[in-house]
This record gives sequence, structure tokens and C-alpha cells, in this order.
Amino acid sequence: MYSFTICAILLVAGYLIYGAVVERIFGVDAARPTPVQTRYDGVDYVPLPWWKIFFIQLLNIAGLGPIFGAIMGAVYGASAFLWIVLGCIFGGAVHDYCAGMLSIRHGGESLPETIGRYMGKPFKQGIRVFTVLLMLQVGAVFIAGPADLLAGFTPSFMTSAFWVAVIFIYYLLATLLPIDKFIGRIYPIFGVALLFMAVGVLASLFYYQPPIPEITQGVGNMRPDAEQYPIFPLLFISIACGAISGFHATQSPLMARCVKNEKLGRRIFFGSMVAEGLMALTWAAAAASFFGSVGGLQQFLAEHGNNAAPVVDAIVNSWMGRVGGLLALIGVVVAPITSGDTALRSARLIVADITGVEQRSIRSRLYITLPIFCVVFLLLQVNFDVIWRYFAWSNQTLAACTLWAITVYFAQQKRCYWITLAPAVFMTMVCSTYLLIAPEGFALQHAAAYVGGAIFTAATLLIFARWMRRRPAC
Repeated sequence: MYSFTICAILLVAGYLIYGAVVERIFGVDAARPTPVQTRYDGVDYVPLPWWKIFFIQLLNIAGLGPIFGAIMGAVYGASAFLWIVLGCIFGGAVHDYCAGMLSIRHGGESLPETIGRYMGKPFKQGIRVFTVLLMLQVGAVFIAGPADLLAGFTPSFMTSAFWVAVIFIYYLLATLLPIDKFIGRIYPIFGVALLFMAVGVLASLFYYQPPIPEITQGVGNMRPDAEQYPIFPLLFISIACGAISGFHATQSPLMARCVKNEKLGRRIFFGSMVAEGLMALTWAAAAASFFGSVGGLQQFLAEHGNNAAPVVDAIVNSWMGRVGGLLALIGVVVAPITSGDTALRSARLIVADITGVEQRSIRSRLYITLPIFCVVFLLLQVNFDVIWRYFAWSNQTLAACTLWAITVYFAQQKRCYWITLAPAVFMTMVCSTYLLIAPEGFALQHAAAYVGGAIFTAATLLIFARWMRRRPAC
């Protein structure tokens, strides 16, 4: 338990200490009007209390990733704990905070517009398409995943197809209705379910004292097929939402349109990412210890087709009893549903930014929403595992692009850009290597993939260095 406890303390300290550093470097201005004060429209630009925005942001970003991703990452051993802590503090929290604050500074604009502002118009056009496709993947993944979970503990007539239809209708309402009339009212209830799940599993860890792997015992690859699944880059793709996720930067602008003061940014954007990191750390520790060892987790997953859902079911029902387990499972289901709905809402807003279609009237929102939902329906016909694999790489690639755009912003403002340059370089190496090494990519030999990833990363850094020659260092 020592390593787990220290990691949890480091996450909280990261918010208190490094969060304050990042806030100071960004340079918040409490007197500057926010988008909700200058562009109020009663639909997307609506003032909300900071605690409600925090809950919405946390529910937006905490999909299947900090639960399923953490479980699948736990098969690597204690190295998963290190990635969650370091990735969350120095990567994900900085990424989410800066993306949200830049959106506030630029009138609540969507992520592709912000990236294009600093990376150029050609890059913006590519990111527009890339981001909308990612949002559609998220919508499809976060319909299929929770539908299967719900079908598993409801009467037999409530099949996965039944729950897909129910979630589909819910997503349509969440995408179309004013944010304070639907999401703003129902999310606090969902937030309670999510917190009950996370706190319940966390308390169980301290009560049952299972054999959680200790970092002092080594952080090597504990998979039996370690040669086929190396820690780098696969661990950093498997655990995304609990450490760093490009999807988060698409959600921050939704909340940037509701923030009433820039000083609230750290507790909303940085704080929600740290909360998600704690959630991922908890599930990684629970999965790695519940079955007696990491090897026991690997065996259980192998017996269940490498599906993380049975792991969740086994843990919550054993540790929290039937009633507590049911409530915890509701929290697990809520997490992906509340990411899928805002993903599609974000897709609507991104397309609206691209086309210039106003979003005050329900008719205008329908013009954009209906085609989006038609595409999502088609994606649901594709195998879940295939969509998930491409979503995972796309997600981390968008995180790298976002970090590069923020780095350019800091350089232009003559501020310390190293806080985003370092994770941008790292994530570029992760994503380029993964594309070369993964079966769904080019499936190259490991050595060739590492060399290729290093060359691409070095070339990207060289382009940035040449651009920086015209700018003074921080």
C-alpha cells in the first residue's frame, strides 16, 4: 500500500504546487471578462457555479479510460502507477488547464480553432476533420461500452440493443438542449454516482489491504508476453484518460463557455484532471491486487477475452456487496455515458464553428446534429475492439498536437514554454512509435519502430527549433 498511498499524495500535491506554478506561468487575469459575460446565448454560453462546472468537466473527461484503461494498464505492473502520476501532473493536467484557459481567452472557441490560431490554417483544416472524427468515435465507443455493461446486470429482455437505443435518445437530448436545462441539472446526480464508485473502491483498498504491487519491487514489464507488448509505447496508449488524453481538450471549451472568472480555471480544469488521475490510480491498484497478483489479473482477463468489464463486476460485487456493487456499477456506467454525450455536443459545436451556422435555434442545431448521429449509428456496426484501437491512437495524437499549439502560444507570449514542450515531445514519440509498431499500424519490428519514432520526433523538434530562432527564449 505504500507506493499507492505515496502516489495518491503526489497527485494532490501536484494540484496544489505544480498547478499553482502553471497558473502563474499562464498569467490569469481575474478582471478580464469571460466568454459567458460577452457572448451569453442561453444555450452553450450559460453561467454556472464553479462546483457544477467541475462536476460536469470531470464527468465529461472520465469515460471508460480511467477505469477500463487503468485495468488494462495494470497488467504491466507498478509502472502503471508511475505513468498515471507523472503523466497526470506534468502532462494531462497542464494540457487540460491550458486548453481550457486558451478557449476562455479566445471567446470559448473550439479546440480546432485554437490549434489553427497557433499552428496555421492548413493545420487547422486537418485538425478540424481529425477532431470531428475522434468525437464520432468517442460517441460510438461510449454507446456500445455502457450498453454492454447495462445489459449484464438488467433483465434479459433489456439487451445491448435496447440500451443502445436508450443511450442514443439520451445523447440526442444532451446534444440539442441548452446546457443548463439538461446537462447542468442531471450531471450533479451522475457526479454523486461516480464519486460513490471511486470512493467505495478506494475505501475497499484500505479496508481489505490487498497485495498492491510496490514500485520498490521494480517497474519492469510484468506481462508474460512482454516482448510482444512492450511498455513503450503501449502502456502510454493503454492508460490515456487517467494520465493525458487529447479528448479532454475538446471538452474544456464546453466548460470555458460557462466560467465566470479566470481564477476558477485551475480548480476546474487542473483539478478535474487530478481527480480523474486518482480514479485511474485506484482502479489500477484494485485490478492489480484483487486477484492476488498481477499474474492473477492477467489470467482472469485471458479467461474473459481480455474484457475489463468482468474485472469491474468481480471487484465491486466482492468488496462492496450486492447493493453497494450495484451503485458502484452505476457509477462505472455513468462515466462513459457522460463523456459520450458531451463528445457529440462538442462535435456539433465544432461543425458549427466550421460552417458558421448559428446555434440559438433548435432547427439550426438539428441541421448539424442529425447527420452526426447518422454517422455514429454506422460506426456502431463496426466491431468495438477495432474502433477502440483507432480511438486510442487518435486520442493521444490529438493530445500531442494540442501540446504543440500551447507551446507555440507560450513562446509567442514569451512565457516559459518548457512546461508543455517536454510532454509534447514525449507524446510525439509515443504516438509515432505506436503507429509504426502496432498491428493496426505498420507492424514494424520493434527496433525499426523505435528508430522511426525517434527520427519523426527529432524532425518535429527541429522544425520548432528553427521557428524559435526568431523568438527569444523564456
